[in-house]
Amino acid sequence: MRVLFLTHRLPYAPNRGDRVRAFHLVRTLARRAQVEVVSLVHDDQEARQVTAVRNLGADVSVFQTAVVRGYANAAVALLGTRPLTHCLLDAPGLSTHLQDIVRGRRPDVVLAYCSGMARFALEPSLATVPLVLDMVDVDSAKWAALGDVAGWPKNWIYRREARRLGDFEVAAARHAAVTLVINERERESLLRLSPRANVRVVQNGVDTESLRPLRGPVSTPRVVFCGVMNYEPNVEGVLWFARNVWPAIRARIPNSTFVIVGANPVESISRLASADQGIEVTGTVRDVREYLWSAAVSVAPLLTARGLQNKVLEAVAAGLPVVVTSSVFDGLPGEARPACVLAESAAAFTQSVADLLTCSGEERRRLAARAQLARLGWDEQLAAVPAILAAAADGRAADGLIAD
Repeated sequence: MRVLFLTHRLPYAPNRGDRVRAFHLVRTLARRAQVEVVSLVHDDQEARQVTAVRNLGADVSVFQTAVVRGYANAAVALLGTRPLTHCLLDAPGLSTHLQDIVRGRRPDVVLAYCSGMARFALEPSLATVPLVLDMVDVDSAKWAALGDVAGWPKNWIYRREARRLGDFEVAAARHAAVTLVINERERESLLRLSPRANVRVVQNGVDTESLRPLRGPVSTPRVVFCGVMNYEPNVEGVLWFARNVWPAIRARIPNSTFVIVGANPVESISRLASADQGIEVTGTVRDVREYLWSAAVSVAPLLTARGLQNKVLEAVAAGLPVVVTSSVFDGLPGEARPACVLAESAAAFTQSVADLLTCSGEERRRLAARAQLARLGWDEQLAAVPAILAAAADGRAADGLIAD
């Protein structure tokens, strides 16, 4: 079986949520099929990782996004109906390359990763090739949620994107033999948009062996947040925590520290760094595990969260209890929830984090160990995907043979 995998970020290194799932998809599929990855890249550093993806057993072609052109096209698109996502996730030569693939080595099935790449699968050159769409999250629902909390003019732009991208997601899900999403919440969201779509849940996994702590629990009252720090929901959540929760924790536990770990911190995040306030902003780090293993508690204070937060699974696998909002908790698999403490308000977050920091390290480790992460290995979570693609390639998905 020949699989054409379209992705908006090169699936290496697996150091952020969208790359992690794509990386494991390539690794899983390359064992059983011929996989050709066609990926957007966003800078030279990302493009240099091509060899690492080839080492997984896939053929790889990359196309670099034209940032200035993308934003110019997005500005023009505001007057029309095209989703801004499709303007920004584009690159010169990509469509022509896909036409060449179809002429020279026609795929049996296309796997399009996220709604931003699904548009290429609907272009004439690929429209007759069976499509499996891994939507992961329903992006239009994320934009709608952001539109509810952002100020003007962002709220207008986000709500417009929710409508325009939602219209496209309906069309893409109807066209696809199967659409994959990350949990039941996303499945319900997509079925509200497109009731006739064939939607199947394929959860994310977690690499428990690599994250397993190499030493005993720490006694230092250190709180950690991990996530890409130019991603708006992460920025919003960390700013809320730093402004509304952290001062009260420091008042109770003066030697506590809050470490914000993640690439590309925006200016508002960088400004949080303060020795007096016990806040550290790391920027890009070589290995996030060292920061998890040296922390006592992890937090996921996201006020707007879709899908499944890998940062929570990874923290729990690293032996940490995690304090989370309901928007994060509701997206988690049941196996991970026993290691999490749900807190809705600033006062509840303060109390929960402070209580955990004053527990012994062994008590915190026991709380994290209540999660049943052994059931969430990547091999187990993605085991059905090769069969889903094979059924789509054979035309069986349309007959409902692989529906839930």
